[in-house]
Amino acid sequence: MTDPQDAIDTEAATRATERDPRIEERTAGERQEGIPFIGAGPGDPGLLTVTGRELVEAADLVVHAGSLVNSELLDEYCADAEQVSSIGKDLEELVPLMRDAYEAGRTVVRLHSGDPAIYGAALEQMDALEHEGVPTYVVPGVTSAFAASATLRTQLTLNGVANHVAFTRPQGKTLDPEDDHIGEFVEMGDVTTCIYLGTHAVGETMDRLLEDGHDSETPVTVVYHASWPDEEIIEGTIGTIGERLEAAGYRASALVIIGDAARKAGYERSYLYGDWANRGSTESEADD
Repeated sequence: MTDPQDAIDTEAATRATERDPRIEERTAGERQEGIPFIGAGPGDPGLLTVTGRELVEAADLVVHAGSLVNSELLDEYCADAEQVSSIGKDLEELVPLMRDAYEAGRTVVRLHSGDPAIYGAALEQMDALEHEGVPTYVVPGVTSAFAASATLRTQLTLNGVANHVAFTRPQGKTLDPEDDHIGEFVEMGDVTTCIYLGTHAVGETMDRLLEDGHDSETPVTVVYHASWPDEEIIEGTIGTIGERLEAAGYRASALVIIGDAARKAGYERSYLYGDWANRGSTESEADD
């Protein structure tokens, strides 16, 4: 087997000069040849897409993201398949496992939590498999920010409140301080900032925001295990959420939302269902 990093570098170099022809031939949701990388959704088995469910139900081998994927989903849709957790396994182990099973004629799926496009680390696995001659493709899933928004019965974008959404993560072992832009997003004012992979660092993140002069009363909502049976919502502000989350005892698996959209307060009626829409209807009818 080629060293995974060498395979990733080779595939990246090829993409710099050649476009994958499958981009124009296939669409998201379409079943394709190879190993599908499926977004399992945020937790509730019902939030797995129809295509994703059909693929995992037909699989012989499901390589999944361990406890990040709800065991109820695995029990309901993957009971007849061999199930292997990817937790604790590196590319040197995962890639041969999937490649060998696929080449042996087994139906293999790779099940990621949420959507593979958001902090999924899927592409490096796909590149390594493609370099070994195993085709791959992505089946989208529901990311936790969308589940959290649904739980809060709001929108991440609201007219007059938030025109933008930022998916981000805080500085830490895998992100240098100069690459942490949370403060910049909050400073913009009309951005709903969704922080992934930062439950353990909420207190430190809020302290940095306060040190940078951000308003301590800015709303912050934390949704633990969005869409799971033990889901919990913790509300506060930049000034209070750190202590409240610490008191709750959560150190992982929560989505942090900074901004007024989570409170769904102060938004303005959109043009879509107002005078603008009525004028459009009148004009269309006149044209007819």
